[in-house]
Amino acid sequence: MIPYIQKLGIVVESWYPLGGRGHTEELLTNETISSIADAHGVTSAQVILRWDIQNGVIVMPGSSNPEHIKENLDIFGFELIDDEMEQIKALDRDEKHDWY
Repeated sequence: MIPYIQKLGIVVESWYPLGGRGHTEELLTNETISSIADAHGVTSAQVILRWDIQNGVIVMPGSSNPEHIKENLDIFGFELIDDEMEQIKALDRDEKHDWY
């Protein structure tokens, strides 16, 4: 759905880029995401946010923890390669989420 929306010139915004509603741990401990994070020397959260940004999706991660906020902003010092982007894309479980 995202590519279709973007073709219409609509900017897609992710309100729960790190899972939200009880799914955060599942994302942050995912083996594929963790492996990619280790390869870049960053956190799983940073990989997830970077993946969204590289897909043209605006991210809105929420946190009241100053360290998490700083970490969430520090996603521009690395770039995911095409293979990593595809690995993360392959994790899609074809589930409906809050944004559509």
